[in-house]
Amino acid sequence: MREAESIVKVINSQLKDLYGVDIVTGLPIFRVIWSDDEMEHRHGTFDDITANGIYLKTVTETRYLPKYKQWIHGRHILERLVLVPEFQRHELPASNMSYEPLHVFRKGDDNETVDGYLPPRLDVAKFIVDSVLAVQAYSTMMITGHANPDRPTLARYKDPAAGKSTEEIVEHKRKEIDGLVNELFGDETGLMGQTLSRNQGGGEAIIVPHTYTKE
Repeated sequence: MREAESIVKVINSQLKDLYGVDIVTGLPIFRVIWSDDEMEHRHGTFDDITANGIYLKTVTETRYLPKYKQWIHGRHILERLVLVPEFQRHELPASNMSYEPLHVFRKGDDNETVDGYLPPRLDVAKFIVDSVLAVQAYSTMMITGHANPDRPTLARYKDPAAGKSTEEIVEHKRKEIDGLVNELFGDETGLMGQTLSRNQGGGEAIIVPHTYTKE
């Protein structure tokens, strides 16, 4: 069910053009990957058990492990390049930068079946990225008081809300959400973006539903 590599390359090329690269490493800020391919060096304590369930030993060391496929099989994932927090760098010793999941292309919470597969789409990825960056920019503005905070790692990102009034931004986002919800979920209402914690195996980043109105 995996999409042709050429399609994913086109999406990743567009994401790179839209949102740029990290100025230190040259890596793209956002990318789409295949869950079963990703590996990472992780330091931790591991129980070695045979295929028959016989316990062998417990060791603490750095191992090269699958990143997602223990719980996400055969799915495309939208990732973001982030700085690993200081307190977590002992867990990911290979680099102080890491790609972390933003969105799994799937139907509902289905991480297993063929019926739950959804192909990666640039418009969906762009909507999610723009929403995340808009929240980030707003939070920075509230803290610093600057309407256009610097984004040193987003080499070519242009804020789609630049120059628009609050009412225009809200209406534009409402139409985007309505269109995506109707196309992806039919009559279902609300839009929730799923995120994953590799330590806990779950978590949710909630986007305000399009039916929400401020009291």
